[in-house]
Amino acid sequence: MAKQEPFKTLPAHRTLWAWLVGTFFGAGLLKPGPGTYGSISAVLLWYAAAHILHPAPAVLAIGTAIAAIVATLIGIPAATIVARESGREDPGHVVIDEVAGQLIALIAIPADWKHAALSLLLFRAFDILKPTPIRQLERLHGGTGIMLDDVAAGLFALALAQLAHLFF
Repeated sequence: MAKQEPFKTLPAHRTLWAWLVGTFFGAGLLKPGPGTYGSISAVLLWYAAAHILHPAPAVLAIGTAIAAIVATLIGIPAATIVARESGREDPGHVVIDEVAGQLIALIAIPADWKHAALSLLLFRAFDILKPTPIRQLERLHGGTGIMLDDVAAGLFALALAQLAHLFF
């Protein structure tokens, strides 16, 4: 199930918290490529937190993992509600899934722009190409399917980024 084009107008009835979370505070309403905007938003927030707070690498990894888990747990019901209110199975304007997946891809990488860019590119590649078993997760019902394919793409990107870090 491919993401569909955003609709021209927002539905009359919206559950505000779900739309704020689901669109990641409006990033999903940007064109073109709302998923890329969601991923870039996650990278920018992670990078800013890493450089403003200066946490130890282990603390940054744990904080990033916690943020990814929270985004996933809140994202599942939010994505379900926004999809229902939009009348679409997997609306393109729901980008909390990209935020969660991108955060997973950022766990345990060095806090520099080169590794952040590599993480972004790897995550977007896995999210767009959806190799097996990522594509099968889309078939899950509602927000679970919307979220878990991106969680899996994030895990694949994280694994590949870790391998790249070992060699470069």
